[in-house]
Amino acid sequence: MSKATFDPTRFNNSKNTPFNEVMENHLSRRNFVKRGLGLSAMTAFGGFGLSACGSDNNSAAETPTTPTAPVTPTPPLKSSAVLGFESIAGSKTDAVAIPAGYSAYVLAPWGTPLNTKAAAWKADGSNTAVDQENSVGMHHDGMHFFPLNDAADDGLLCINHEYIDEDALHPNGPTYSTDGKRTVIDEIRKEINAHGVSVVRIKLVSGIWQVVENDRHNRRFTAATVMDIAGPLAYSSYLETRYSPDGSQTRGTLNNCGNGYTPWGTYLTCEENWPGYFVNNGTLTEDQTRIGISTSDTRYGWTHLAGDDEERLDEFSRFDITPTGSSATNDYRNEANGYGYIVEIDPYNPNSRAIKRTALGRFRHEGCVFGKLEEGKPISFYSGHDSRFEYLYKFVSDAPWDPADANSTNRLTVGDKYMNAGTLYAAKFSEDGIGEWLPLTLDGMTTDGKTLADSFDSLEAIIINTAGAADLVGATPMDRPEWTTVDPFTGTVYLTLTNNSKRTDSTNPANPRLNNNFGHIIRWDDGETATEFTWDIFVFGSPADGDAETNLSGLTDLNQFASPDGLSFDQRGILWVQTDNGASEVTEETNDQMLAIVPSSMLDADGKQQVLTADNQTQLKRFFVGPNGCEVTGFAITPDYKTVFANIQHPGNWPYSDKADEITPAGITVRPRAATVMIRKNDGGEVGI
Repeated sequence: MSKATFDPTRFNNSKNTPFNEVMENHLSRRNFVKRGLGLSAMTAFGGFGLSACGSDNNSAAETPTTPTAPVTPTPPLKSSAVLGFESIAGSKTDAVAIPAGYSAYVLAPWGTPLNTKAAAWKADGSNTAVDQENSVGMHHDGMHFFPLNDAADDGLLCINHEYIDEDALHPNGPTYSTDGKRTVIDEIRKEINAHGVSVVRIKLVSGIWQVVENDRHNRRFTAATVMDIAGPLAYSSYLETRYSPDGSQTRGTLNNCGNGYTPWGTYLTCEENWPGYFVNNGTLTEDQTRIGISTSDTRYGWTHLAGDDEERLDEFSRFDITPTGSSATNDYRNEANGYGYIVEIDPYNPNSRAIKRTALGRFRHEGCVFGKLEEGKPISFYSGHDSRFEYLYKFVSDAPWDPADANSTNRLTVGDKYMNAGTLYAAKFSEDGIGEWLPLTLDGMTTDGKTLADSFDSLEAIIINTAGAADLVGATPMDRPEWTTVDPFTGTVYLTLTNNSKRTDSTNPANPRLNNNFGHIIRWDDGETATEFTWDIFVFGSPADGDAETNLSGLTDLNQFASPDGLSFDQRGILWVQTDNGASEVTEETNDQMLAIVPSSMLDADGKQQVLTADNQTQLKRFFVGPNGCEVTGFAITPDYKTVFANIQHPGNWPYSDKADEITPAGITVRPRAATVMIRKNDGGEVGI
């Protein structure tokens, strides 16, 4: 989540025991032996075709190989990767910083034309709404690389566009009347078109990746693109609107932050801070209050031109969800119910429509990653709700995994199989390192001894108010749970907890620090049943000069960080950690950054996985630093590991040229452009080692 869209409001007013209260007691028992299939006793699957959120060597044509049984299940198999670069110093410039022996170039910045319908990007911000509809969107975030024809030098880059900077998007910012209302329709349409997702064909030419303009795969999904509804809420009365009376469709996807992908070769984009785009001027429903729908105005004032003579198909009116008609089919009271989901896109089929997978819950999704794949067993998907005191979720498919589905060309049909029916759970953490997945089903037990059926009349109602249901079952409030990723060697799932400066009254084992300005990363292993897991804290963010109660991982000038956000494993077992700095103690020393570490190789004498401490902190290395004002977010890597892609969001005065590490000269001001940065080793070798 970008700091620019962060909503500090606490929407969770439940009395559930928060994570930091659990973690305070947990820290005193940090060396306990875990029960069950814990972090120290994990069946490894290093040779298995596992793919995780942000690990990028899978395609629709690849089939997972049969897992090879390890000689012994303890210790787990570990990565052989060794980081081959020196940790770089922090940086505070209008340029990216990279290790010696590497080069970095700008790729597909905001406004790059995807076809001839779009004019070239104009430095004065005067491109039209039509230009933007056919060009790369604004404020790049999560992304994934999909190879074409199993090639490492040709593929499709799917890029999320989280939000917009109106001052940069328009020549002189947005136009308002004297009474504070928007007045220019093309400006609002341009803003709507700058949101969503870009699918971009790129090729490696003479060592530099280039956008292939006019390729048939190039396409935009904007905040106005028609999308299908699938899962429990398809054709539900909760989705009925004047535009879609049968509840089968919605228009657009919003605030696309984290991402994921599937074993069958599709892209998952996640709708995060979408509630601020809607307004209800009447009385909020229970679910609208819980999720944070506005009662004053939309984020960018898109409803100001509702009813204008030039409005098409209620394109602006739909963001006002105040009931006005005799029924839901006469107004847009349900329009917001079409948002807050995981959205599946088939990048290989340019004629396909995006699908919102409602079974995975409705909240402020931050990323979506699938866990260990085992033939004949269900697939699990993990996603965090990125707000203070919100929850971690898991969805377990009804359908067991069939490796043959990895080769299907009917990818969205395969998605129907695994993502439309299953069980949604919320996580509860206990101080002894044991956790429980609490089912969000009608028969799910609540903390007062009742069931969710006493509060909800259907599964559809539970999904519409997923967070409210998690309140009732006693899930653990977290410090902004964001991206998840899976270690390809151990199967352990990692999660960033970005920060929570409002945690001043209590702690819990998973969130142990009061006034948690710096964040941390936790990890867990699911057990033999769908409801069991064991967990630990891997690393704590901190300034290097933090006291003993703050710098619990012993970080130094060469790896200090705050607000961990993006998180991705590559298939070599390297964990890439990206930050969205929210602490001045760290931002005074360095801009947002990307660090790397190989967790599965960190074993003690007994073969147990270690957490990061002062004794082994040098294994965490700073690899990349972004330009002033930016957030570093989004990770992708080519199948040959020779190119890493990282996104730069909301830079201050960058990029000056195609060379991402070229500093904008003093006295020069450029219109800032979010962009992907391609990072390659000068000797042509694998990045990172």
